[in-house]
Amino acid sequence: MKLSRRRALLFAAGSSALLTAGCMTKPLRPANADGTYCYRIGRSYRPTLTCTPTPIPSEQVEADVKRFEPTQGKLTIYLVRKRWGDSKNVVRISADGAPAVDTVPESFARWRLPAGSRRLTVTWPEGTATLDITGAAGEVVFVEVIGSVWAWGSNYRLERGDAAESRLRALPLRLVADLG
Repeated sequence: MKLSRRRALLFAAGSSALLTAGCMTKPLRPANADGTYCYRIGRSYRPTLTCTPTPIPSEQVEADVKRFEPTQGKLTIYLVRKRWGDSKNVVRISADGAPAVDTVPESFARWRLPAGSRRLTVTWPEGTATLDITGAAGEVVFVEVIGSVWAWGSNYRLERGDAAESRLRALPLRLVADLG
């Protein structure tokens, strides 16, 4: 095969791979007219929707939050919920002395709380689980909401996440709460 023909073939294959790569990323669903956000499972005429009970922050706030910067004088906690087996349920996460956060699958939230020790509690229709964390003022902590949903029930737990991995996991997600 001639070198020019081989280059043309490689260029065509590379270009088509590059163009189709953008189609593989699922775009974020827009917020509903009432400001709530729904995670959608299934296609066609009967999708299953899991919706936030309250309106979500604007896209402008979301862009600001996705910089993952610390808040001076406060402990910043990012709750990240993205796992392949977690596909339904509104899950409530609460901390002592702070307003609760309701999350849906493939979403994240930010809490800005006074520094110190906190007990986080995740609550779902079939149970609860806790995680104790400690953080200083100006510190950023990532907490992963790890869930699995099966035909016979669901299970969730909280784990302290690795900062780099959790950031990458949170970037394509929808911000559903920004408190503090």
